[in-house]
Formats: sequence, C-alpha cells, structure tokens
Amino acid sequence: MEKYGGPEKVLAYLQEVERKAEDVLGDRRQIVDLDIKRNQNREALRALSTDSFQSGPVTVCFGDMFINLPKDKTKEMIRRDQEKIDEEILNLRSQLKVKVNQLYEVQGKSELKGFNLTPLNPDEVKAINKILTG
Repeated sequence: MEKYGGPEKVLAYLQEVERKAEDVLGDRRQIVDLDIKRNQNREALRALSTDSFQSGPVTVCFGDMFINLPKDKTKEMIRRDQEKIDEEILNLRSQLKVKVNQLYEVQGKSELKGFNLTPLNPDEVKAINKILTG
C-alpha cells in the first residue's frame, strides 16, 4: 500500500474520482430532464397548432394554477421556453465534454477520441454537397 502513497492518498484519489463522476452523472440527469420538458413543449405546440382549438383563450397550467391565456401568447411563451431549454442543453453538453475528459484524466485514462466533434453547419453541408455533385 505504501507504494501508492498510503491510504490517505488512495482515499483522496477515490474521492476525487467519485466527485468528478457524480458531476458528470448530475449533468446527464439534468440533460435528460430538460429533454423531457422540451418534448412536452413540442407536444403542447403541436396540440395548439391543430384546428381543434379555436382562436380564443386556452387553459395553461403554471405550477398549481390554471390560467386562461390567448392562444398566440401561449404559443409564444412555449417557443421562448423551448429556446431557453435548447440553449441550456447545448451549454450542458459542451460542459459535459470537458467534465468527462477531466474524469478520464483523474482516472489516468487517455482523452476520448472524437468526443469533441461538432456537426457541420448548413453552409458547410451545402459546400460539401456542391463539391460532391460537381
């Protein structure tokens, strides 16, 4: 055991690994929760877009209260909420990449290969398609 620096060092190492792993798992849980909320918002927007609702007010649940709001105002509120959720998920995912690499570093493993890839934007896709098609 002395070869590893004693029980205190081993315990400190295990605590650091546990702390980093909990941080990664917490972010993943938060992403899943936000994704569930994002899907619920999509369902609500889809329901509001059907013809079954007239142009009058719709009943919306905020916590423990039900409030009648105009349909357009409700749609706009949900769209803004969607944008905030998308932004938050994007930030969490970018932070998650860093945290996973930190966890691997603490464990003495090499960095994940290809984990920092980003998708092509629409302009880049068009340029590639133009090159491929001639």
